[in-house]
Amino acid sequence: MTPAPNSIRLALYYAAYFAVIGILLPFWPVWLSAKGLTAAQIGLVLASAPFVRAFASPLIAQYADQRGLRQPIILGLTAVSAAAFAAFYFISGFWAIILVTVLFFMFFSASQPLAESLTMHVVRSESANYGRIRLWGSITFIIAAVGGGAILEGRDADVIFYLSLAGLGFLFFVCVMLPRARFEASPSDRPPLLELFKIKTFLLMLAAAALIQSSHAVVYSFSTIHWKSIGYSETLIGLLWAEGVVAEIILFHYSVTVLRYISPVMLIIMGAAAGVLRWTIMGTTDALPALFIAQVLHGLTFGAAHLGAIHYISDTIPPHLSATAQSLLSAVVMGIAIGITTIAAGAMYGVIGAQSYYPMAGMAVASTILGVLLYIRVNRDA
Repeated sequence: MTPAPNSIRLALYYAAYFAVIGILLPFWPVWLSAKGLTAAQIGLVLASAPFVRAFASPLIAQYADQRGLRQPIILGLTAVSAAAFAAFYFISGFWAIILVTVLFFMFFSASQPLAESLTMHVVRSESANYGRIRLWGSITFIIAAVGGGAILEGRDADVIFYLSLAGLGFLFFVCVMLPRARFEASPSDRPPLLELFKIKTFLLMLAAAALIQSSHAVVYSFSTIHWKSIGYSETLIGLLWAEGVVAEIILFHYSVTVLRYISPVMLIIMGAAAGVLRWTIMGTTDALPALFIAQVLHGLTFGAAHLGAIHYISDTIPPHLSATAQSLLSAVVMGIAIGITTIAAGAMYGVIGAQSYYPMAGMAVASTILGVLLYIRVNRDA
């Protein structure tokens, strides 16, 4: 039997990984709420995951860069994360839940930046299309979000746990088949993190990306709970989540054409500017037509900003630093920044509800400003 092309293997990885995310992101807060956690406690549990990512991912990625390895490490991390997640079956109570959450995300989150690095290696060496590989993750996210909402309708919240555990089992199987490419090991004795900290434009990109991506904290953590509280069904909520990802898929599908005309830095700016509009809408009204408009903007607030950051790293960072750069992006953007913002979101949502989106709009404004400064700096140095 002829082995599947590397791009198909990677597409399967994204499909499996984001199917798990498609269950956890919209519905895990519902499971936590069913376990008796308050809004503030849910915020702390959800925030613990990004903080763990910020600590673990760069250390594991440095090891991967220094050894020139990707697939064996991804496989091991996935196996341990599945075992940790299974422990949720046996526990209850805030402290036990937050401990298992830390263990799970320590390994689960560290694998994805390594997969991004492996994917961009295939993109460079085989002229593959990153967007068309990555979009399969968005497609399965939609299927999981909509399907999960339909399955959950009228059922016990423990269904969320079983669906997620099954997804992790499939992800492990897919990781066995990932490309086993060897990377050039880092030639310097200096830790890759220290080399990256010397690149000023990289740090500016990190700050801009961190602000726009972490401004999603309220929608990620509390939109499902809020929409349920105003009477929207689980199926409708799943559709609202899925709707924005459709725009993301379209962007990823045409990413090569988009990047031919729009630079990675400009994509980050566009995502941040869209965030100002999106969070203002969601803080102002719960009317369904307005929410449909706001959710379509996810294609820019997440999709364009993510695509811009990933391609900025691929275009400007040496391959022997790529895993560390991707993990630092994950650690800062989806780790420290969103962790702090999620804690704040939990406190704010408990007091002001949906008006918590207004501070998120302010973060998007700051991201837009930093993106413009980065654009000026990059073009001045060109």
